[in-house]
Amino acid sequence: MENGQTTSTRNGVSDVKKLKMERNTMNGASNGTNGAPAEDKHHFLTKLMDLMITEGIDKANDRKNKLVEFKHPKELEKIIDLKLKDPTSDDRLLDICNDVIKYSVKTGHPRFFNQLFGGLDEYTLGGAWLTETLNPSQYTYEVSPVFTLMEQCVIRKMLNFAGIENGDGIFCPGGSISNMYALNVARYQRFPDCKTKGMQALPKICVLTSEKGHYSVKKGAGFLGIGMDNVLPIQTDDQGRMCPKALEKTIQDCISKDIVPYIVNATAGSTVLGAYDPLEAIADICEKYKIWMHVDGAWGAGCLLSRKYKGFMKGIERADSITWNPHKMMGTNLQAAVFLTKHKTVLLDAHSAKAKYLFQQDKFYDVSYDTGDKSIQCGRKVDALKVWTMWKAKGDAGLEEDIDNLFSCSRYLTQLAKARDGFKMVQEPQCTNVCFWYIPERLRGKPETEEWWEQVGKVAPVIKQRMVEKGTLLIGYQPEGDLVNFFRMIFSNNAVTKSDVEFIIDEIDRLGCDL
Repeated sequence: MENGQTTSTRNGVSDVKKLKMERNTMNGASNGTNGAPAEDKHHFLTKLMDLMITEGIDKANDRKNKLVEFKHPKELEKIIDLKLKDPTSDDRLLDICNDVIKYSVKTGHPRFFNQLFGGLDEYTLGGAWLTETLNPSQYTYEVSPVFTLMEQCVIRKMLNFAGIENGDGIFCPGGSISNMYALNVARYQRFPDCKTKGMQALPKICVLTSEKGHYSVKKGAGFLGIGMDNVLPIQTDDQGRMCPKALEKTIQDCISKDIVPYIVNATAGSTVLGAYDPLEAIADICEKYKIWMHVDGAWGAGCLLSRKYKGFMKGIERADSITWNPHKMMGTNLQAAVFLTKHKTVLLDAHSAKAKYLFQQDKFYDVSYDTGDKSIQCGRKVDALKVWTMWKAKGDAGLEEDIDNLFSCSRYLTQLAKARDGFKMVQEPQCTNVCFWYIPERLRGKPETEEWWEQVGKVAPVIKQRMVEKGTLLIGYQPEGDLVNFFRMIFSNNAVTKSDVEFIIDEIDRLGCDL
């Protein structure tokens, strides 16, 4: 080895050099005195693009085809050549890429319902491809002029749907990070000295969140030095919604102990049950005690695009900040997550470090467009283009139609489950989460004793294994509190139809009828 490069040769030519020569030939290196390129200048990319469209889109998302070809980890390691050492020819690399597609979960498939995302919209995919082609980073206007304006455009639009005027926002690498932004800027707004002097300059503080809220709030508290033990769960009702009376009582208890509850995290579309907290009542309490109100709408805020369903988030305009992930209910490609706030300068005030090599104040253009100092990152991937492309293509009306279809399909599944023997609802859906148990025939009509529920709890894992092995359907399951394992059907794929909903009921029944 010399300088970390291979020294193996073929007739005196190293493997690396030979491959370079082959690629130059395929990619149309200069062929003549005038340096004219050959026809296929981008051999690998052209072939890969064809592969992605035929295998990764058309076949992968065809209902007649499996959505997963499951292999256990050790099996998969033997199938796909993952080793990194010697150079690989383009043709061999394309074969491996084909294997990557074959053995990956087809999240765009109309029967993928496993997570809070899914589907494959060609406009957002086109925006994602264009983003990768341009390979931008978003911190200053001089390196991302179009994307700086585009991000501001999308954020203004989302703020408008939330009923917030003259606010601010930023694209973040996921909803968990957006929630961490809320924890940090709310703390800064209440205790500005924390930015420079740290937690030792603060009184004892705590975070209040729904007991059904996302775990990222606890992670964020640990990350920011607040401490997970200082995240206090607020009791929810039988539908999974935060109880305002329990919230106010917890606030009063904290105050009596000289603990400062500085932020309340409400949820709009909880992860499992899809619950929407009562935002108006929570806002009343936050205003009364002068506490920052954050709404984690990472999953459920998409309902704001629908005139029919936006009532689930009545009072959202009173929130101090919002997390909203377009890559969830709106169907944008991963990832696209936005933090919104009504406080125009708090992002910059809380996060700016004024790095002189990036954010010079004597530039020849308006430096207010250098938005990078609002972020906790330096380099920041452009996520706005894939949201903008989809929104531009579909318009408000098209997105509203998508959202209405998701809610309609969730209500249709509920209707079918109630009418079909062997299906038992956990609760009426609020968001597009539909939660239910499948009861095998041997357990139907029996007393619902503790032993009976123990047997029911073993059903979902077996059906899930069977659906993965068959590759026909992907739905998640989980316990929740005292409830044994149940299926959580998530409608986030905008390609889903009522016939797909009917297939879900039939397929679960088919896979579980003998249990």
